[in-house]
Amino acid sequence: MSTIDLGQNKVIDESKQGEAIFVEGTNTSNTKKLYVESYGCAMNFSDSEVVASILTKDGFSTTRNVEEADVILINTCSIRDNAEVRVRKRLTDFKKHKKTNPNLVVGILGCMAERLKKSLLEDEKLVDIVAGPDTYRDLPNLINEVGSGQKAVNVLLSREETYADISPVRLDQGGVTSFVSIMRGCDNMCSFCVVPFTRGRERSRDPHTIIRECHELFEAGYREVTLLGQNVDSYRWNISSKGEIKDESQPSTNFAELLEMVAKVSPDLRVRFSTSHPKDMTDNVLETMAKFENICPSIHLPVQSGNSNVLTRMNRGYSREWYFERIDAIRRILPECTISTDFIVGFCGETEEEHQDTLSLIDYAQFSFAYMYTYSERPKTLAERKYKDDIPEDVKLKRLAEIIEKQRFYSHENNKLQIGKTVKVLVENVSKKSTEHLSGRDGRNTMVVFPKGELTKGQYVYVKIEDCTSATLIGTVIEVCKPHSK
Repeated sequence: MSTIDLGQNKVIDESKQGEAIFVEGTNTSNTKKLYVESYGCAMNFSDSEVVASILTKDGFSTTRNVEEADVILINTCSIRDNAEVRVRKRLTDFKKHKKTNPNLVVGILGCMAERLKKSLLEDEKLVDIVAGPDTYRDLPNLINEVGSGQKAVNVLLSREETYADISPVRLDQGGVTSFVSIMRGCDNMCSFCVVPFTRGRERSRDPHTIIRECHELFEAGYREVTLLGQNVDSYRWNISSKGEIKDESQPSTNFAELLEMVAKVSPDLRVRFSTSHPKDMTDNVLETMAKFENICPSIHLPVQSGNSNVLTRMNRGYSREWYFERIDAIRRILPECTISTDFIVGFCGETEEEHQDTLSLIDYAQFSFAYMYTYSERPKTLAERKYKDDIPEDVKLKRLAEIIEKQRFYSHENNKLQIGKTVKVLVENVSKKSTEHLSGRDGRNTMVVFPKGELTKGQYVYVKIEDCTSATLIGTVIEVCKPHSK
């Protein structure tokens, strides 16, 4: 099954190989070689940078070439069954390398590692190391255990680990955008989701380490950070889950306050965040966004379904009406803000009427883009224990097609409204379709394509929009922005 990302105008092929991490300048001939692939969410890619940092300090260099690797690690996702099938196929490929390199160590990290440790180690014998999301500091020891002839496992979940003191080795040296993890785990128990079981309880990172990392990124030439968490709106430092201050002698920080702290790092550092939860998105966050030009007016607010009964079965903690109220608040406080979302189609017991509620919600919200999936039952979740996955696959696909068609219409209509306007764009890359054009996103998270000229990555430019597709704005640069004075 493929999923559709109408924000980037592409199909994400779930049979595709993961992304390999390579850090320029560390690939020397007298060190052990590390090859890392990442699958799934942005958090996994951020975690892989933490892993690369830990093992670089232990004498490893990274490589793009799997053939020369001494250690191969795959950072995995369990959110959908197809993701696990893809990883198993990749592990089978790596197992063949052991015939020519008997000392090769293969390990699996992340969510799938925690869930399938026994099967991968003992039954299928596909890996030597299994390390859960909270145990990456232990990787040097686990690798040494394999060297002494043992299989090595550590999947213990932690209530404290945030890797706050580790400066991640950046996946894209010379890049202009980067992820910054602000919290780990999740306390929401959505009935379809495995994350609370694979990533543990929610805990937030010390805000001072977050600000330090953002300063370091800006000084290294990065011009955009995305603050990451399973639910960024519930970020809290020195604040209990009931909203009480834990230590009166220490400062406390909520997400709105953290957002302001990051925005003040530099007016030339653009700030995004992902992902928000509708039940926790507050007006304080929206008002903070409105105060700062460099906080991007773009919010990803996953709804999953437009029907309150389905949302109850999903254990989402809000109703259709609550979600409408949050949409209205965003439109009122941030009139230019784009809103994107996620949909799960064909959840347990979904009737045609409930599906129609999702279609009508799209008409109300008119999202700029969306990620859309058919429901995939995951082991150990509440949905697996309590509900029957009873929607036929052909019905799921029919409903998915209807949602895709409607969302594509609104994506195109939203982009048409930008024609004739001038938008501020961060130059990110050469366009995928033409080496004579560059691409970058505006603050509203829409991809913009424009002639290359003499521009370079990391510059801000003003682009006048002349045309569009359902996912891309097309225009001409009319001015290069000058950096703010320090």
